[in-house]
Amino acid sequence: MHPFEKNLLVSVEEIELELRGIKEIIWSDFWLNPRKLRGSDFLMRWSQGVWSEKRLIDATNKTNQFYAIPYGPSGTAPTDDVRAFELYFERLEAAGLGNIKRPDLLVFKIAHKPYVDKFLADIGGEEELPFIIEDKLKDIISKAIIAVECENSLWVAGKMPDFNTPLKAQKRLGGKLGLKKNAVLPTVIIKEEDRIPLSRWQKENKVPIHVWHVFFDKAYGLSFDEAQRLVADGFILPTEQVFQAPGGATTKKAIYKYYYNYAYPLGISNERPQLVPAYIEDKNGHILPYVKFEGGSLEITSEAIDLLMNL
Repeated sequence: MHPFEKNLLVSVEEIELELRGIKEIIWSDFWLNPRKLRGSDFLMRWSQGVWSEKRLIDATNKTNQFYAIPYGPSGTAPTDDVRAFELYFERLEAAGLGNIKRPDLLVFKIAHKPYVDKFLADIGGEEELPFIIEDKLKDIISKAIIAVECENSLWVAGKMPDFNTPLKAQKRLGGKLGLKKNAVLPTVIIKEEDRIPLSRWQKENKVPIHVWHVFFDKAYGLSFDEAQRLVADGFILPTEQVFQAPGGATTKKAIYKYYYNYAYPLGISNERPQLVPAYIEDKNGHILPYVKFEGGSLEITSEAIDLLMNL
């Protein structure tokens, strides 16, 4: 699958929720670019991902103790134009670098900010990072205290039905603590297909990876090592979901949903984002509307700051 489409995969469950009550949509009416970005769901998914990563970077940098930069292709790609976003992935694909898995962010202690800024200026900006092989990035990677894989969800975590529900022994988990299979609560998500490449990246670069998952009102963090332990010890089982790409192709993927109970509180929203109307127009004059995420502010918790300081 092309890296552009892979980056914008949307769970079929989410699409069905978005399109509830609509009998038929002729997706072939919408031609936008060679990758055929066909629906508002995918445009919203793109906007949501851009918003959540920027929110995490801004919140980290506002601590004045740490400094975060985008590192993976999705974070360094253009953020104000979906067509430019696609062309960026086309360039990555042409360079043979489209399917390289890297964490989304690198986090440094603030003392390293001048070095990091100079390094980025010398290579032509942060958007050039994915086009440089990692052997030439060792100096900047070695100064990072953690690398971050970013995830996000369209939920108000504190209002989810099973938020604050205590864990109980579960038969399907062999008596280990957990919740019913269909429980609805905040989770930190890792895709099965990402576990091996992330593990390899962490081992080769000797920088711990954490997964940071953003909701509308809160954010949670989980170390990759702890996530691996929870799976190995049978506390978390895989869930299979069907995903759809902008081009229409569907694929089944196993994902791991880690209860927020196992994560650390990463951030609290002190300003909600605005959902504003937006649209794109194709070469034939077709208008495709979608909801765009703007604004919002996240404050890193004292628990997360202490954790980063101790690293």
